[in-house]
Amino acid sequence: MHFIRMVPLHWCMLWLLLPLSSRTQKLPTRDEELFQMQIRDKAFFHDSSVIPDGAEISSYLFRDTPKRYFFVVEEDNTPLSVTVTPCDAPLEWKLSLQELPEEASGEGSGDPEPLDQQKQQIINEEGTELFSYKGNDVEYFISSSSPSGLYQLELLSTEKDTHFKVYATTTPESDQPYPELPYDPRVDVTSLGRTTVTLAWKPSPTASVLKQPIQYCVVVSREHNFKSLCAVEAKLSADDAFMMAPKPGLDFSPFDFAHFGFSSENSAKERSFLTKPSPHVGRHAHSRPKADIQKVCIGNKNIFTVSDLKPDTQYYFDVFVANSDSNMSTAYLGTFARTKEEARQKTVELKDGKVTDVFVKRKGAKFLRFAPVPSHQKVTFFIHSCLDAVQIQVRRDGKLLLSQNVEGIRQFQLRGKPKAKYLIRLKGNKKGASLLKILAATRPSKHSFPSLPEDRRIKAFDKLRTCSSVTVAWLGTQERNKFCIYKKEVDDNYNEDQKKREQNQCLGPDTRKKSEKVLCKYFHSQNLQKAVTTETIKGLQPGKSYLLDVYVTGHGGHSVKYQSKVVKTRKFC
Repeated sequence: MHFIRMVPLHWCMLWLLLPLSSRTQKLPTRDEELFQMQIRDKAFFHDSSVIPDGAEISSYLFRDTPKRYFFVVEEDNTPLSVTVTPCDAPLEWKLSLQELPEEASGEGSGDPEPLDQQKQQIINEEGTELFSYKGNDVEYFISSSSPSGLYQLELLSTEKDTHFKVYATTTPESDQPYPELPYDPRVDVTSLGRTTVTLAWKPSPTASVLKQPIQYCVVVSREHNFKSLCAVEAKLSADDAFMMAPKPGLDFSPFDFAHFGFSSENSAKERSFLTKPSPHVGRHAHSRPKADIQKVCIGNKNIFTVSDLKPDTQYYFDVFVANSDSNMSTAYLGTFARTKEEARQKTVELKDGKVTDVFVKRKGAKFLRFAPVPSHQKVTFFIHSCLDAVQIQVRRDGKLLLSQNVEGIRQFQLRGKPKAKYLIRLKGNKKGASLLKILAATRPSKHSFPSLPEDRRIKAFDKLRTCSSVTVAWLGTQERNKFCIYKKEVDDNYNEDQKKREQNQCLGPDTRKKSEKVLCKYFHSQNLQKAVTTETIKGLQPGKSYLLDVYVTGHGGHSVKYQSKVVKTRKFC
């Protein structure tokens, strides 16, 4: 491993460090009041390159530009632990020891002269390398008995601008800053479906034995497993641009999490988080698409079901246990799994000019095939969505010709192609199941669906209401059709939601009681402005609400219901 030696920077750091304690000839330690003051002012650590004892710091690296941190161990046989967490990019780092003159390890006399001698002696001596590492693992150096001296931690990123975390302590036994992993730190897949995966892991001893507050965070990725939570957060930034450098006095926390809609078994409040890209400053870089990664923190539960996954897709799963107070975290041994394949859909054959009933489950799909005569000139598709909207896609010999959402009745006419085959995909929505009727015809004049006006509302005339009758009107077409009107008494609190739940627009008048029938009539007009009919419904009770339905029946016998209308008779006349 090669590091660029920068003597002027080294001297610069020493001059920054040594005057900090010129009176005592030692750097701040955890036992000093000065350190307590400085740890509250985190700008001190950003600006001075001093590693505090027992506090995790976050910082950043420019590519190919080494960064150095220093700390002093004042007494021999001192326990020492240093942990470096790479975020977003592999790091090269090494820890070295520069022994101090005897004058520097004692309490000192307050006389500044020995500093010059210490400086000269440090320059003339080569530091001893204690540990080095290259990679993106969370790696640490630990020693139960370290000599006194000036310790230097040097870090380098050769891949790109990145950031990292460092934690150093002289009391590793009592600190235990990072949550412990159980004896078996694996994440197990306990259930595997087409769109769901259930994960389970053994609880951390930090919660069960040490009784410290912890929470588990689950991360799902399409790319790979992660070795640290800050690597996840860096990936969630979804941008290669250099992250915002910390301002003096501020924590380095550039992540702005927002709800993603990642459901949890615990409650509706527990959702996953995905970062939104925030403005970055620093070196210019081209942005990339958002990372395909999800993160959700689920409290202290050690089982979780990931939902809304894609079938037949490989996912990587990681679990992190984090201290709820300090947010310092430890990674479990991640796993991966491929979701099950989607069940093969049976393809329904459509017959030319025949209506086919289709049921589509909520968020489900159905496939239909239409193979007309080889010499056909055009194809007309009639879709009648009886309940909620449905999405239709039509492909001809594999080429997508049509993709539309259909609510109510829609008609699509496509140019034919000799010997062509058509594949129709119907996809239900998230609200509920879909029921529809579909007709494919090469000669639309012979179709079974009635012609319909664009406006299929029933209009009620308020001024013509009486205590026993109401007058309504509706539009027709140029083609002669049969119209039947039905009435049903409903409660006064009958609302649009109830009306929508009850009505299936594909149900014909044959499903209604004979007592609800008002009348049937034929009408049409070559002049569309005159294709309107009115009807007065009599024999009603005063102050009552009635649900009115109009059905139009085509030559092939297929009926379509207009939009239902609730009317109320006058209470006093």
